[in-house]
Amino acid sequence: MLAKVKEALEIVDLKPAEHFLERYPHQLSGGQRQRVLIARAVILKPSIIIADEAVSALDVSVKAGIINLLNTLRSELNIGYLFITHDLPVVKKVADFVYVMKSGQVVEKAPKSQLFSAPGTDYTRELLAAAPVPDPARAKDWIRSAS
Repeated sequence: MLAKVKEALEIVDLKPAEHFLERYPHQLSGGQRQRVLIARAVILKPSIIIADEAVSALDVSVKAGIINLLNTLRSELNIGYLFITHDLPVVKKVADFVYVMKSGQVVEKAPKSQLFSAPGTDYTRELLAAAPVPDPARAKDWIRSAS
């Protein structure tokens, strides 16, 4: 069993695994804690992982590392994700297909490329217009094109 735990820690880039076996959560960074949680999931060899706001509390660079890890695991271990988030830039990085919900109801579903380029509902357009865009000039263009 210990060998499987070490393998799972190595898969999520917690190396060397021995340095993490005896640590408590308060002794880990936020990114390391997320990686431990992902290791706990992958050790069971799932076909799908449900991730609810998996990167919402992480800073930008750590968030990028976790998203890259999830994408790598998707391709290397053939794992699918049900990614629940309000963070639209994250959706762009991890999703293939998107469901937009409002008040517990699905209001739109579409492939990611279609949803971001031609949203089908006013609610989705409002969500996309409200998402932060790093370049203010591009933000103005996005808001105009979304109307």
